[in-house]
Amino acid sequence: MFVGSWNVGGIPPPDNLNIEELLNTENNMADIYVFGFQEIVPLNAGNILVPENSNISMKWNSLLKAALNKRRVTEDILQRAEVGEIQRIYPIKTLSSINSSASDFECIISKQMVGIYITVWVRKELQGYISHPSVSCIGCGILGRLGNKGSVSISFCLHETSFCFVCSHLASGGKEGDERQRNADAEHILARTLFPAEPLQHLPRKILDHDRVIWLGDLNYRIYLPEATTRSLVKNKEWSILLENDQLKAELAKGRVFEGWHEKEIEFAPTYKYHQNSDDYYGSNHKIKAKRMRAPAWCDRIIWFGKGLKQIQYDRVESRLSDHRPVRAIFIAIVNVSRPLEEPGSILSNRFVDSSDHFT
Repeated sequence: MFVGSWNVGGIPPPDNLNIEELLNTENNMADIYVFGFQEIVPLNAGNILVPENSNISMKWNSLLKAALNKRRVTEDILQRAEVGEIQRIYPIKTLSSINSSASDFECIISKQMVGIYITVWVRKELQGYISHPSVSCIGCGILGRLGNKGSVSISFCLHETSFCFVCSHLASGGKEGDERQRNADAEHILARTLFPAEPLQHLPRKILDHDRVIWLGDLNYRIYLPEATTRSLVKNKEWSILLENDQLKAELAKGRVFEGWHEKEIEFAPTYKYHQNSDDYYGSNHKIKAKRMRAPAWCDRIIWFGKGLKQIQYDRVESRLSDHRPVRAIFIAIVNVSRPLEEPGSILSNRFVDSSDHFT
């Protein structure tokens, strides 16, 4: 499974955006792609009151569709896939199916709440084994309810295993004590997220009821150091010292938030805050005037909960589109299968249940 997150700062995707680099499709093709965005629209008063902007979300989805379905498979790659170490839970493709015009990946579910947008793409061979897709939206922004901050969570079952992906944008702010509001947002999301019940089905309704849970997004946690010290350590690439003072790791270690969750070791530079179209951190280039000083931080994170997940990659991508750098991870997930692997029927519902809670 590929999981990615990107705060795009309210900037619509340009037509020449190279999203293939972000998805890393040249080097590895996953079976499931989950991508979460934050601020796909500017967080102004007009947009906060409009939960969905289909034009923007459709544009991002069309870019993902084109990148994931670009044909690049050769006979050599197919042969290596057939003897690969990872056991796939679907029949391997034949050369004739690779050369066909059908899509390799289909979007099974996507949902936007103001600036937060999550979309899930699945290899077509898996699609028939997926069931019960649903969403739940939680607003934690203005008045504690509006959708300028909060989460969009997606749930589905693959064979007999349930998955939950939480895409969130938590409270901002670099002042001392702001981390407590981020902790509170995370707790509200865990407490208030509720997926719809289905008759005669014993499906998970809460986030932590699922077998495999991954949380991605702009969590907005900063670094507990003076700004000048942080900038000096970033310049010298002293990641270990910076991470010893990372708010999320500190709050997690103290048991104040995300108890029992895991994060793979970070070996990349802080993802925030950059000057747009630049490799310079905000405020570090004296030729560019900064409105407010913002120290670098690892705001953008991917964490996970439960058993049956093995994370094998965690890095960032050098896109200059916004003031954040995207982060991405690759997981191997164990899936329970209770019936023989044969060509699936169409058990994926044509609709999904939307349990939204952005307003009171």
